[in-house]
Amino acid sequence: MYGGDQVIADLNKEDKEKFLSDDFNITVIFGLLFAGFESVSKILTLTLKLLADHSVLQELIAEHEGILKSKQNSDSLLAWDEYKSMTFTLHVINESLQLGNGAPGLLRKALKDIDFKGFTIPADWTIMAVASASQLNSDVYKDPLAFNPGRWKDIDPYLVSKNFMPYGGGTRHCAGAEFSGPKSREDVLFEVLR
Repeated sequence: MYGGDQVIADLNKEDKEKFLSDDFNITVIFGLLFAGFESVSKILTLTLKLLADHSVLQELIAEHEGILKSKQNSDSLLAWDEYKSMTFTLHVINESLQLGNGAPGLLRKALKDIDFKGFTIPADWTIMAVASASQLNSDVYKDPLAFNPGRWKDIDPYLVSKNFMPYGGGTRHCAGAEFSGPKSREDVLFEVLR
């Protein structure tokens, strides 16, 4: 049963029968509303601001105009090969997500005491991992606060897989990652287009 299904199933149960607490259910619903609205508007606003402030807009427009000019029918839908050819567009998307991660952090509960670099995180404490901090690591990204879509042309895929987490990490990824994430979007679009 998915988390959302469990929330709905628990709505009509007595407190002692519920799998999830009312407080947890409220947190899940708030999280879904936040992730589904606030994060999208935030990253779109940031991307438009970055494009307006930097000289990459012309390259982005040129990429899209090149695709339009090569089409036999300008009114036809975007073809799979055309979509895959938008490498600079993907670089702009990755750069925007690297600079402006949609979620402030990942919340997890410590199930037992955890020793971490000389500190002990007591059991039952809530831990907030700020994934975007790894995306601003100067050991991975040269000048990480600069808007530079070109950095994605030659960046090591292994470093990216360990340091680029705009949709969360581990087994709990944002549901939207499958529809807009740079790693799996081709597979998802193929399914949608089929």
